Amino acid sequence: MALVMPASAEVLVADDQEDVLLALQLLLGEEQIRAAFARSPAQALERVGAHRFDAALLDLNYTRANTSGREGLQLLRELRALDPDLPVIVMTAWGTVPSAVEAMREGARDFLEKPWDNQRLLSVVRTQVALGRALRDAARLREENLRLTAERFAPPLVGSSAALAGVRRVLAKVAPSDATLLITGEHGTGKEVLARHVHAASRRAQQPFVAVNAGGYSDGVFESELFGHVRGAFTDAKADRKGAFETAHQGTLFLDEIGNMPLSQQGKLLRTLQTGELARVGSSELRKVDVRVIAATNLELALEVKAGRFREDLLYRLNTVELRLAPLRERAGDVVELASHFLTQAAARTGLEYRLHPDALQRLLAHHWPGNVRELAHAIERGVLLAEGTLVTEADLCLPASSAAAPLAAELTLEAGERLLVTRALERSQGNISQAAQELGISRAALYRRLERHGIPVPER
Repeated sequence: MALVMPASAEVLVADDQEDVLLALQLLLGEEQIRAAFARSPAQALERVGAHRFDAALLDLNYTRANTSGREGLQLLRELRALDPDLPVIVMTAWGTVPSAVEAMREGARDFLEKPWDNQRLLSVVRTQVALGRALRDAARLREENLRLTAERFAPPLVGSSAALAGVRRVLAKVAPSDATLLITGEHGTGKEVLARHVHAASRRAQQPFVAVNAGGYSDGVFESELFGHVRGAFTDAKADRKGAFETAHQGTLFLDEIGNMPLSQQGKLLRTLQTGELARVGSSELRKVDVRVIAATNLELALEVKAGRFREDLLYRLNTVELRLAPLRERAGDVVELASHFLTQAAARTGLEYRLHPDALQRLLAHHWPGNVRELAHAIERGVLLAEGTLVTEADLCLPASSAAAPLAAELTLEAGERLLVTRALERSQGNISQAAQELGISRAALYRRLERHGIPVPER
């Protein structure tokens, strides 16, 4: 059965010969495929960077004096780096088996020689457009499933900042795997919340999530907490006891403050990570464990390695993937959303709908937040407890004095406060979306969503 071309397919054609571009435009047009043209590698990169295509037809040669295909292969690499999901079909009039093999090795989906067979070319394009869309739909489904699963089993990751959006993108890719993950960031940024999201989106979601403060125990106690002990191993060992690894079997073990872990215990942890085996304190019997490890620290572990306080081989074992949670001061655009989230939690506990007075909102936005999200949560909780009624004022927050911004004129809800913040950022940037989004600490896409939600017209540039 013939493949039917998906509606509104759009293909990029990269070639420097006008007759080739015209021929492909006519041929693809008969199939209701829109063709966009790039006459040089630079133009192809520019077009793919600005628009999402269903597929690309890519010539391997752009300089008549050089028919090796090197330019096209380099362009292929750069396009793959720019959009890894873009199906690329390479073409050349000087086709050879080695160039075809190399192009496929670099990520091309198929290979055509000039002059091409029309039916063969259309068949290849149909197949790759359909496959590309299927892969992108699958990726969207994975991200949606991640979101729904995380909402069900883990605390929410609140915020639309560009920094948090980057974390979510990596999270969608690594969470379903069993890869060891290192989460870095200052105290209070939400490292355990992120670890719980990883667990919730993994195949281990129905199994235990065990959290251990790796820096909170002395040497002997830590070994027992992590690996367990047998009866009589030490004075108070009156019965056999499982450690965190065995408790987390088939689930996830979260090792918080890993940078403060006793150096003498790091080798034992490394061995268990490498072999999947452990021995309880006081026993030589090896036990198999199946555990995914997620570690977190507020320290720069590379510096700890240089100082001799952390094993380099353990660092390499832990940071298969590293995720950094930015401090709240670097994503100020999330403050309003987080405050709204914590007020909603307070409403669920008390049955009352709390609001922030303009001076309270102003103080939240002006504060530096050295304690990050945790400090903000405590400030809102304190404000709710101290508030007279349901209106939380600046005094109720009990935050230390900080620089004040321009006063807000009237009582303001969080929704109205966010609208005012967006409007002022656009005014200061003279309508520059990128600059305003950067000032607010959110992505351009997130800013556009806020413009639509608040009915703010998109500035004309």
